[in-house]
Amino acid sequence: MRKHLSLYFKLSRENIRTDDVAGFLRELLRAIPGHIIVVWDNSNTHRGKVVRELERKRARLHMEYLPAYAPELNPDEGVWSQLKGQLANGRSDDIDELEDHLLLALGDISTSQPKLRACVHGSQLPLF
Repeated sequence: MRKHLSLYFKLSRENIRTDDVAGFLRELLRAIPGHIIVVWDNSNTHRGKVVRELERKRARLHMEYLPAYAPELNPDEGVWSQLKGQLANGRSDDIDELEDHLLLALGDISTSQPKLRACVHGSQLPLF
């Protein structure tokens, strides 16, 4: 049986802080029933005290951390590659228009199981 893949995202015009990451995880917990596996890179914002505390308190939240400096393992790199392909050679007139284009492209990727699977299969992430 094939598992359903999902891509959840939140755009920010500011640098992401640990509190922002914890807020995003809380949104995921409200939106998704059952167990949630989050695959992270090793950014300090993903490992802050408030994030670790949230994981400790929520048994259905499982966080897997990729090794440092291993973009080849990160399926998110496939998302960025697809975004670049869809948005290449375009020009937005302002940040709002760029955000609109990003949201449309991310929506296209997130609703396509073949595109999401390509991100996972394109990485060197071992199958579980």
